[in-house]
Amino acid sequence: MQTLRVENLSKTYGEKTLFDKLNFIINEHDRIGLIGTNGSGKTSLLNVLTGCDEPDSGKLIAPRNYRISYLKQNPELDEHVSVLSAIFEGAAPVFQTIRNYEEALKIYGENPEDKKTQQRYVNAEEAMNRENAWSAESDVKTILTQLHLTQLDQKIATLSGGQKKRIGLAQVLIQAPDLLVLDEPTNHLDFDSINWLQDYLANYKGALLVVTHDRYFLDQIATQIMELSFGSLFSYTGNYQDFVQQKAERVALEEGTAHKEQQLYKKELAWMRTGAKARTTKQQARINSFNELESGLHATHLEEKVDINLSQQRLGKKVLELKNASLKIGTHQIIKNFDLLVQAKDRIGITGANGAGKTSFLNALAGEIPLKQGMLEIGQTVKMAYYKQQIEPIPEDKRMISYLDDYAQNVVDDNGQHVSTTQLLEQFLFPRFMHGTLIRKLSGGEKRRLYLLKLLMSSPNVLLLDEPTNDLDIATLTVLEDYLSTFNGAVITVSHDRYFLDKVADKLLIFSGDGHIERAAGHFSDYLKDHQDFEKYQPTAKKEKPAVPDKEQAVQEKTKLTYAEKVELKEVESVIDGLEQKKTKLQDEMAVLPGDDFTKLGDLQHKVEETDQKIEEKMQRWDYLSQFE
Repeated sequence: MQTLRVENLSKTYGEKTLFDKLNFIINEHDRIGLIGTNGSGKTSLLNVLTGCDEPDSGKLIAPRNYRISYLKQNPELDEHVSVLSAIFEGAAPVFQTIRNYEEALKIYGENPEDKKTQQRYVNAEEAMNRENAWSAESDVKTILTQLHLTQLDQKIATLSGGQKKRIGLAQVLIQAPDLLVLDEPTNHLDFDSINWLQDYLANYKGALLVVTHDRYFLDQIATQIMELSFGSLFSYTGNYQDFVQQKAERVALEEGTAHKEQQLYKKELAWMRTGAKARTTKQQARINSFNELESGLHATHLEEKVDINLSQQRLGKKVLELKNASLKIGTHQIIKNFDLLVQAKDRIGITGANGAGKTSFLNALAGEIPLKQGMLEIGQTVKMAYYKQQIEPIPEDKRMISYLDDYAQNVVDDNGQHVSTTQLLEQFLFPRFMHGTLIRKLSGGEKRRLYLLKLLMSSPNVLLLDEPTNDLDIATLTVLEDYLSTFNGAVITVSHDRYFLDKVADKLLIFSGDGHIERAAGHFSDYLKDHQDFEKYQPTAKKEKPAVPDKEQAVQEKTKLTYAEKVELKEVESVIDGLEQKKTKLQDEMAVLPGDDFTKLGDLQHKVEETDQKIEEKMQRWDYLSQFE
């Protein structure tokens, strides 16, 4: 069994301990969700596990041939190559075989009568057969189709950040490693792509370690949750729902213990402060006991909850209204003759296909881009805060407390009491020792949390939120959801997070592109259930047939086989015969092995399953070719 063992792993960043003496094992078929607050060290842990960074101490133990593929939050891709080239840029030998085949196929399609071209194509076909590269090639075409990446000749430099993330995802999936490590894989994915990815990972043969804010996604794929908190790692059996229950039980137990220790500490502190004149031996023992107790209390870490308790300005009846509005960006129609009335306490969720113009629509509501026609009316009492995907520039060399002091002069809570910058930072899970930290030392998620705090400090009564779940941790999202449930103003949010939409929106705008917008009421999950014809948002029952390249499609439409395909047909038949014989030989070996040799039996069974898969792939190819014989 292929396993990764982690022993006494530690890592610090400056004065901050990210994790300390972690010990755990990732087994072959584990499905692990890794969670924790922003800045807790999740990405740092992934970087160490995947060899992108070195630990301060500890070690990783794995078989020599153990392979790990890592999807980073921001994949590193060569800007000058095409989509297809980027996908096959991995080090695996099968990728070179596929690249050679793609080139040979392209040349053969352009000049099928040339003898050298025919021979090159035949050689490429033979290499594909030898290395079983057909499965890898068809898988990548399926993956690209499901992730809506169809322009395979497009240069990486011309793609959006979301498209690059999807290419990075396709790249690691096709490598089929022993351990698949995914950092926020659902960011920038439509619902149909997320559902397909859930199905794909459910059938994945290796181990999976994923960091994600998508709680529905965790519910579907995780069988174990690991939580990184204050440098320690806590493990929970089950999915996200199971984690919530088990975490609540653990915290309640810790809080009960801490409360008893706190009461004892107060009594001992009172005694210490009396300043006993005569320090007898017994009294000195009591002092020593007190010092140990005090040290233990300082070392005890219980997670705080983010408590957003800020005032907001009064909001009148008139909020926002669009009348006969149209918006066009270049040739891209966003809205057309669209009417919308936003009232106080409205909760509007905007979702739909990527590229349909949801962010542009928010920009128009915020008055940042003009309508092509129609009118936008904003109420006089409206005070708007706009949480954007791309945060405004933050002075990196400024300290957190200094940065917020510029905005904190008149901040009060909902009881009218002044709230200090220190209190605000602590409410947002920034402990006091961090308040003087330079902003450039914060993690990406911590910067997002600081940005959200700064927006809410302005006491807005209308919130525009553009994909807030992409960079905020689950703990912060949970409290934001609770805050929005009591927020007296209007909230309009763009999101692909089904869980978040269900919690914060009761009115929906579904963008499908070219100015087409569907309105709905209720939770988004209910909308999906009620629209069974809306296939692209439904879970896939089975994998779709792989897309066929244009050149191969042209060959497929012929009524007879080409010379190269006739050669391939004969070879496929012999390959199938050879695979059948190999399977029989493996089964014979299993039959004579001792029943307690589990390791050898497991290896042989794995080889049988691999052989079965190869036979099925070759049979599919044979079925296709034989119909033109």
